[in-house]
Formats: sequence, C-alpha cells, structure tokens
Amino acid sequence: MSQRTQEKPKPLIPDVYIDRDSVGCDSWRILVVESELRYAESLVTGLRRHGHQVSTVETGGAALQVYTSADLVLIDLELPDLDGLEVCRAIRAAGDTPIIAVTARGSELDRVLGLQAGADDYMVKPYGFRELMARMQAVMRRSRPRPRAVDVIDQGPLRIDAGARQVSLDGKQIDVTRKEFDVLYLLASNPGNVVPRKRLMQQIWGDSWSRRTVDTHVSSLRNKLGCRDWIVTIRGVGFKLGKV
Repeated sequence: MSQRTQEKPKPLIPDVYIDRDSVGCDSWRILVVESELRYAESLVTGLRRHGHQVSTVETGGAALQVYTSADLVLIDLELPDLDGLEVCRAIRAAGDTPIIAVTARGSELDRVLGLQAGADDYMVKPYGFRELMARMQAVMRRSRPRPRAVDVIDQGPLRIDAGARQVSLDGKQIDVTRKEFDVLYLLASNPGNVVPRKRLMQQIWGDSWSRRTVDTHVSSLRNKLGCRDWIVTIRGVGFKLGKV
C-alpha cells in the first residue's frame, strides 16, 4: 500500500531561515506595522534571527506614536484604522525615518502612490526574505545615520529621564502625566529646533487628537514647571524647549 505524504504549505515569506552571515547586515531597530498576524509572526521571526530588535503594531495610529524609536519601518498599506499611505505621509512629513511598504497592493499605480507617499522602497506580498533583506540594506545605506534616543536629557536645572519616565527640576521630581512627559521629551530631543504642532499631534496622539489637546498639555506643563519660558510657542508653527 502506497503512503501519501502531505505536502507542507509554503511559507508566507519564503527563505526566512537563512544564515545571518549570508546577508551581512547590521543590527537595527525595526517597527513592523502589520494587521495580519500570520504575516507579522513570520516576518518578526526572520528579522530576529538576523539579530534585529523588532517591535510590532497592528494599526496606523499606534505606528505614529512609536515609529520615532525605530531605525526602519516595514508597513503594510492595508490597516484597520488608517490608510497606510496616510501613515507613510505623516512619518515622512515629520522626518526622514526609512520606510519600506510591504503590501498586497501590487499594481503599478499602487507602487507609484506608495513611493510618492514617502516610502523608500516597495515590495509586494508574497516576497522572498533574501530580497527583503537586500532592499533593507540598500535603504539603510542611503539613509542618514540617526542618533540613538538619549536616555537622559539635561537642560540646565531641568532633567528628563526617558528610562524612568521622570522629570525633575532643581533636583525635585515633577509629577507629569504620560502624555505630558512625551511632549516634553520630544521637545527636549530637538534642542534649539521648533517641533511643528502637526508632528506633536501625530507622534504623540496618533489619530485621536485636537488642537485644543496639545494646547492643554503645554499649558499644564508650563504650570508644573513654574515658568512659561520652558516651552516657547512659535506662532503658526509649533513649540520648542526654552532656556530658563
């Protein structure tokens, strides 16, 4: 009696289990924005086997809140809350974080729209993992080196500890909310530069914000720091951290 062998299903992302030496990549912090669990798990497994630090989110709103801590964003354009193209535009408008669109949208028009929205490269599912790694390396070579996030920022008597998420002034701890800390840390991470209001809203509140929300948090921070000069308003543009 002949025995029928069951054919194993092909992986969604082929060639995941390959030697790291064969691609010779550095270690990066990668954000995977993917709502389909089976794709996310396969991709994360391969990336971690190559030594990368990988975090995942399932929505565009979540991606806009955490992407600044990543060296590279891999994003599916089919998301449950926002169109992936809008997420790409928001990330690109706020800075130069490298983006690769990884999606089932495969027409020429889709590719053009993805690249115009700010993606540095575009891959259509299903794709080969070796090709993805090569494209990631190419994108990272073209990208400017970005400094890692600073754990502790000192601005005169003001001290912002990102690890402990604590703020102190003249050695005395200031009680701030989670969002207030995020606002202050973002401003302090861009010393001397104006952070546009739109970037604050997109990066900290994602898709659930209003103009009043930002003003309220800035006003509260000024009161807690005891001086309006700590946060300077640049009318019509945004805010920057001041010197007191």
